[in-house]
Amino acid sequence: MCTSIVEITQADGMAKRESDWFSLTHAVVSYDHARHALLDEAITIDFVNADLPPGARAGVELTLETAKALNVVLAKAIAAAELEEVERSQGLERARISALVPAIASLVDA
Repeated sequence: MCTSIVEITQADGMAKRESDWFSLTHAVVSYDHARHALLDEAITIDFVNADLPPGARAGVELTLETAKALNVVLAKAIAAAELEEVERSQGLERARISALVPAIASLVDA
């Protein structure tokens, strides 16, 4: 039975097919009959570039359990990356302030 479960989002990144890399425009996530995996149903993720021929896709078919586990570790990696970005931006701000302190001190001394 077809489920008609399909979610599409814009994507910015790169994917690889055979030996070529291509830029992404969309990611398509669906739950339906597996085409290649030996599963009745699968979560399928296709990374595509809508401006290229249909072969410009990188796809995976996952069991529902694997998709859930991937969702958990992806959320953890995203949370850690967001923390890293905050720390990095705070570090840059501290560096800017440190660079300004001598200039401000020289203005005060003048």
